[in-house]
Amino acid sequence: MMNMQKMMKQAQDLQKNMKIAQAEIEATTFYGTSAQELVKVAFTGDRKMTQIDISPDLIDPEDSETLSDMITQAVNAALVDIDKTTEQKLGKFTKGLPF
Repeated sequence: MMNMQKMMKQAQDLQKNMKIAQAEIEATTFYGTSAQELVKVAFTGDRKMTQIDISPDLIDPEDSETLSDMITQAVNAALVDIDKTTEQKLGKFTKGLPF
């Protein structure tokens, strides 16, 4: 019976630590930039965009495709950073667990 209590305590500790790590991720601001930093974006750890800055040099009514590409690059860079950080912080809790 003691082993079961110990396992339950470990599971509760793991759950508590995962919640703390998740809260840290959500409280972090992640940034992404495009080539030459012409577009910069900021996201919260729960993937909500909070800011987008576009260089006036990039705004060309004749070339909206470049602007679109740069925004996509910046957004994807920030989302990759969120994924990496999430894996680093939460992956240690789930290693070896069957899913």
